[in-house]
Amino acid sequence: MILKKISPVWTSRAIFRSYYSVSPQPVPPLAQTLEGYLRALEPLLPQDELAHTRKMVEQFGKEGGLGSRLQEGLENRARHSPNWISDWWVHWAYLESRQPLPVHSNPAISLPRRDFSDWRGQLVFASKLIAGVLDFKAKIDTGRLPVEYMRGHPLCMELFPLLFSSCRIPGPNHDHVVHYGRSRRGPSHITVVRNYQFFQLDVYNSDGTPLTEGQIHGQLLRIRSQSWKTDKEPMGILTSEHRHTWGQAYNRLLRDKINKESVRLIEKGLFTLCLDSPVMRISDEKYSSRMAAQILHGGGTYSNSGNRWFDKTLQFVVGEDGSWGLLYEQATAEGPPIATLLDHILKFCKKTEKRRTPLVPLPMPKKLYFYIDPEIKWDIEMAKQSLDILINDLDISCFNFQRFGKEFAKRLNLSPNSLIQVALQLAYQRVHGELCAACDIASLRMFRGGRTDYIRSPTNNSLKFVSVFDDPNVSREAKVELLREAVEAHTQLTEQALQGQGIDRHLLGLKLQAIEEGLSVPRIFMDTAYGLATHWKLRTGQVPSNTDSVMCFGPLVPDGYAVCYNPQSDHVHFSITAFNCCEETNAETLTVTLENTLCDIQELLEPTV
Repeated sequence: MILKKISPVWTSRAIFRSYYSVSPQPVPPLAQTLEGYLRALEPLLPQDELAHTRKMVEQFGKEGGLGSRLQEGLENRARHSPNWISDWWVHWAYLESRQPLPVHSNPAISLPRRDFSDWRGQLVFASKLIAGVLDFKAKIDTGRLPVEYMRGHPLCMELFPLLFSSCRIPGPNHDHVVHYGRSRRGPSHITVVRNYQFFQLDVYNSDGTPLTEGQIHGQLLRIRSQSWKTDKEPMGILTSEHRHTWGQAYNRLLRDKINKESVRLIEKGLFTLCLDSPVMRISDEKYSSRMAAQILHGGGTYSNSGNRWFDKTLQFVVGEDGSWGLLYEQATAEGPPIATLLDHILKFCKKTEKRRTPLVPLPMPKKLYFYIDPEIKWDIEMAKQSLDILINDLDISCFNFQRFGKEFAKRLNLSPNSLIQVALQLAYQRVHGELCAACDIASLRMFRGGRTDYIRSPTNNSLKFVSVFDDPNVSREAKVELLREAVEAHTQLTEQALQGQGIDRHLLGLKLQAIEEGLSVPRIFMDTAYGLATHWKLRTGQVPSNTDSVMCFGPLVPDGYAVCYNPQSDHVHFSITAFNCCEETNAETLTVTLENTLCDIQELLEPTV
């Protein structure tokens, strides 16, 4: 999804105005959603199970029935809240989840390798990176960040200020998010972590101006000189634990005054910079997969995983070998605002600094200390084991498909995103012999406080196409027609979701409304069909980026895949993940099959003979 920027709005009320210039998110009609739900089940269920579910859905949706009551509740909620589903969604999808943040939740973005290969280049680039992020923040603070538009509609910009000085806090039953940047004098420091040691680095002068790149570089040199020891306990590993386990350890950790002060400084920091140590050299073919893994989880307890605080909303990672990227926490951040931030950083990095570095001496960066008693030591050891098991279980495969990119699809009047989605359906069917519940992501930022909804990729049209594609008795012309119909069906579902008419957030809202009213969960949500329809074996996402970045995250279910892709004009970057514990899934197998499938689709649309 490409976001278009218009001329800047030069007032500090720009984001406030964008919030109220977008429409409230509509509650879709109940009958429309139930009809769409049944249609989404058709390619996944046998006819007898579908007939059983159809009766249940009709009973739920009948006039004056339970569905109508819950629909009225949602419509009333929409009238009295900024957004009827976003808070519920964030709480249900993220804050109530008890799974570890690395792999399962936090997406990572790996950027093209920079031209340096030692710690000196690492610190020079890190200084530039910090300055670029501060420049972006200044645009937000002064109202100079242009309001983004999509298809002529302004987009909600409310997430941008929340990217900074935000952190997720673990809890026993659910987490919560704190935003420290809302006060008039918000935090003025970042945290830097190297060799598992955290530092508070003030990034503004006493007059409020940001430090120059030269000043930042000098401070990073000081941090390096104070963090050469490699025998420190990796406190950041604690944040990689199961959320309930980490919540208990968090409370134990904060019983000590020194620990509490250090943790609060990490949580309040504008963002975290992770200065990673060198990793083992690897072949160019495997480099992109290794770097994606490094950004995603740090490579393990003997590598750089201790150089993370996974609860932090924004973490920038810079390695000594030229690798770099970003890790973000999804309860607060989302792909499109992150892509805008990265685009700004990349443009900033091409500029030369014009400001002179003042000769005024700066205070020494503050090292953050932790008191580690036997209980905390045990918590760290358990977290190490858990994280290494998770990392060893994750299979990552990244590749750059170079036969064609989005211009190929556009030239044939096909949606590039929808064409890739249909290709993914075909590749999955070739590996597993069936279609599965698969979701693509649609942004709802055209609406006030909007987050995302799912686009359900399997359709009757895609089922017809994948069923005949490898059949030599079906003509090329018939296959092309079926492919175009499948692509068009996905494009229509995308359009519906972008207009706030998707089915999944609405179904979730109906379920949560029943719970809110103290009712039993409606039968349609206890049905095996609903369980199948929400067992997302294929989790996909497009990176809305203009640069050669690779996003990756883990599958949503143990027997599933996660596929991220970044279509450029003449090539497409892919990352595929699966869990090794599942014998049925293999990231490398799907990678090879997907490459072959894309080539076959190209040959179908434009035969070489």
